Amino acid sequence: MKTKASASDAKPNSAAKKNRKTGGNSLRKRQPRTPRSLGSVVNLEEHVQPDWWRRIFNSLYVKTDGDVVEDDSVTRSEVALFSEILQLDQGDKVLDLCCGQGRHSLELARRGHESIEGIDRSRYLVQKARSRAAREGLGARFREGDARKLPYKPDTFDVVMILGNSFGYFDSIQDDMTVLKEVLRILKPWGKLLIDATDGAYLRENYQARSWEWIDKNLFVCRERSLSLDGQRLISREVVTHVEKGVLADQFYGERLYDAAALRELLSKSGFASVTLHGSFSPESQRNQDLGMMEKRIIVTGVAKKEWTPVKRRQKTVRHVAVLMGDPTKADPMKPMCIFDEDDYYTIDEMKGALRGLKDFRFTYMSKHDTLIYDLMSAKAKVDLVFNLCDEGFNNNPRHELHVPAVLEMLGIPFTGAGPQCLCTCYDKSLTRGLAQEMGVPVPQALLVKPEDNILELTFGFPAIVKPNFGDSSFGITQKSICNNVMELVGAVNDIREKFGYDKPVLIEEFLTGKDLSVGIIGNPPDSYRVLPIIEEDYSALPADLPRVCGYEAKWLPDSPYWKIKSIPAELPEDTEKLLTESCLKLFERLECRDYSRFDWRLDSNGDPKLLEVNPNPGWCWDGHLAKMAAVQGITYREMLAAILDAAERRIGISSSV
Repeated sequence: MKTKASASDAKPNSAAKKNRKTGGNSLRKRQPRTPRSLGSVVNLEEHVQPDWWRRIFNSLYVKTDGDVVEDDSVTRSEVALFSEILQLDQGDKVLDLCCGQGRHSLELARRGHESIEGIDRSRYLVQKARSRAAREGLGARFREGDARKLPYKPDTFDVVMILGNSFGYFDSIQDDMTVLKEVLRILKPWGKLLIDATDGAYLRENYQARSWEWIDKNLFVCRERSLSLDGQRLISREVVTHVEKGVLADQFYGERLYDAAALRELLSKSGFASVTLHGSFSPESQRNQDLGMMEKRIIVTGVAKKEWTPVKRRQKTVRHVAVLMGDPTKADPMKPMCIFDEDDYYTIDEMKGALRGLKDFRFTYMSKHDTLIYDLMSAKAKVDLVFNLCDEGFNNNPRHELHVPAVLEMLGIPFTGAGPQCLCTCYDKSLTRGLAQEMGVPVPQALLVKPEDNILELTFGFPAIVKPNFGDSSFGITQKSICNNVMELVGAVNDIREKFGYDKPVLIEEFLTGKDLSVGIIGNPPDSYRVLPIIEEDYSALPADLPRVCGYEAKWLPDSPYWKIKSIPAELPEDTEKLLTESCLKLFERLECRDYSRFDWRLDSNGDPKLLEVNPNPGWCWDGHLAKMAAVQGITYREMLAAILDAAERRIGISSSV
């Protein structure tokens, strides 16, 4: 049995048009397609993925292992035992590494410990731990992270605990040693490590090859186990079945079997001293069912006998950043007059004014695209980072937005924001939809109309919205894009073809009539990020006969009634907000967004959210959607730009801050 895993709606004409790539389930979630079981498997080990631990720790895990991981009496007895062995003081700074849903961390906090932190790779379990801490008013803190690269400074903790058989998930012993060396680094001198791991010697001889148990009146789980070919890991398979829905999961995992001697040797090789075995123990399961790898466990401690890490005292350096922008001397097809006007120059000045206030940086501005590549080559040795704000694209061609980071990559110059692959993928709305669907993220029903298609046969009803499949800044989306019948639909498709070319595909989606939402993320999940407050479009000032859509008119035409649309903090059910946040974080990682991104959603008539677009490198202007979300959280425009720079520096490794 596995256990714990491891942001003013004021719109003065002076700045309203620049670079606006802008803009629960309540939750009747779409039922996932029932997985098929693999059936009979001869060699379990062949089906174990090296990173099985990335996917397996979810809501099903909490249920299938609930007899141990959700048993309060088991948790209390374990915490009492570990506290006694470690002689814990309430003032000790404790890290619960691979904390899962935080059961040990929370119990320590209940007992008055003041400085408890948990870290785990599973987003689901970390959010569960945070929710429980908030509900009980406990001070324990939780974050996501990889145990092999811990986001803490040296000499931070008095105690690190790896509990509930959370050690030995990786394919190689070298990875396990990397974890231990990271623990040694973040422990203070004379700090202590405690590992609670399965008794490998016992399991090799006593594992159950097959078992099954009822989890509740609807769920049951069947398990198969075998030793790996080298005899060093126990390979397990779980088939979780619902009596009505069928097979919910057919999953494989492998955990290394350390006996006491091997574990003591590994700690010693990793630099720990006074490595001590504290015997073995078994939990008292209330279900009295198959405990798997939790059946018999050993406790080993080690001491960090080391010197304090020298403090690097060096003068603060001022980093040189080149800010890359669109070329104001060239035509820009995305702007109403196809030129940079005084509104655009005002927006640029607002950005420059905000950056002037960042004392740790020196900024150089680049916007002449005719010599851009040569200018970058000359600046390579002089700049530390490029702040890529060229969302117009190379030569102000929006389809060439990805060319800018591609050049930076070829020149070996670090830069903020997404790489070329991410920009390419997200520029194609249909492709992004497909990836989202593959991940289980809900999207509207849609039809992609290829250039050769003349007959439009919708598989869903009206109203529908017609938009270019390629593009951003809401270019091509107006009130006429909302269609209520076939005649309007044909007209809207022809309008887009005339404007963008008959060789381009057109996307038709069901038009969702619920709240129009935007979610912003600054940072880089899973290590360090913030999800900004969700905002919605307020259409209350719009005449009743106009469709509720935040398109080109709302972002570029001050004389339009759509100019009156405002963005306000969204009021959403907790489950809906949770679904939006979780989905955006998954998309951020899968699409390889970097440093900042914005996700546009809309609720359908039932209140169910569906993804519209993913916007890597979203509009950076002072009154854009990202800045509005940041303002809701009390983050100024200057602070927002600084946060993007900081996220890029952390990712690249320029900044030493943690």
